[in-house]
Amino acid sequence: MQTAVTHKLEFVEGVSPSMRSVEAVMLEVAQSEVPVLLLAERGAGKKATALRVHNLSRRGGQSFRVVSCAALDSGTVEDSIGQPGWHGEGTVFLEELANLGAKGQAQLLQALTRGNTNGSRTQGLARLICGSARDLEAEVKAGNLREDLYYRISGVCLRLPPLRQRREDIPVLTQHFLRKYGRDFQRSVPVLSDETQRLFEEYSWPGNVRELENAARAIVALGDETVAMGGLRAMLRQADAGSNGVRVSLKQAARAASREAEKELILRALTHTRWNRRRAAQELQISYKALLYKLKQMGCSEYRAS
Repeated sequence: MQTAVTHKLEFVEGVSPSMRSVEAVMLEVAQSEVPVLLLAERGAGKKATALRVHNLSRRGGQSFRVVSCAALDSGTVEDSIGQPGWHGEGTVFLEELANLGAKGQAQLLQALTRGNTNGSRTQGLARLICGSARDLEAEVKAGNLREDLYYRISGVCLRLPPLRQRREDIPVLTQHFLRKYGRDFQRSVPVLSDETQRLFEEYSWPGNVRELENAARAIVALGDETVAMGGLRAMLRQADAGSNGVRVSLKQAARAASREAEKELILRALTHTRWNRRRAAQELQISYKALLYKLKQMGCSEYRAS
């Protein structure tokens, strides 16, 4: 499956030393045609980084396509390559290359080596940027990834640091996402309390930038920082007290806070739509079935579909 990237995907420049170094390499790489391999944990911003490289290059005015390698295995790479976006002056981002099976790897390698080449670039094909959350060198050693394909797509290997290793960027990212969703929801940008800012900066963010974005979105959508962050704060206080010997991880606390914020957001949407579930689902930008499932999880069995 390949999709065009919408305007909502944005790269946010960092202020941390690690990200400044990454961005300097990105600027150099963008001026060349060498294939790029982006390695990073899930949610760390591989797709946004690929788009940034594309926009900085001479191809910036052309198409940028995201291709899911997991989806490619349900069909064929050859069929995908025949679709618009793979050829010409644009860029193709192969998402999670390690999910590509043996047949798909062989077809991709064949496509990349077919015809005349100019340096490290295959004539006729769009520029290729690949991303992976897994160590591809380890995948090669384990026999899960073709070595010849790995060397073909890794002209420059760029490792993106996880958010916990670039804490200086957390305030910058937080403000960016608060402003973004303030515009989307047509609400004023909230000013976070010192406690929430401290919590954001101390939390390990296992879901990386994506998790931080979701937290900021919940705060703006709910219009109430206390509600959005209440579950997380309560569990952290419980973990700090340790009076009953129960240990609560930050990851568990974040999930609990996310569930609490989601529940509050759903109830507000239902109240706003006078419990019209279909309208509430549209307002929440989720499917009707997804809303019914979430209501069931919340214990609202009386609101199941009739």
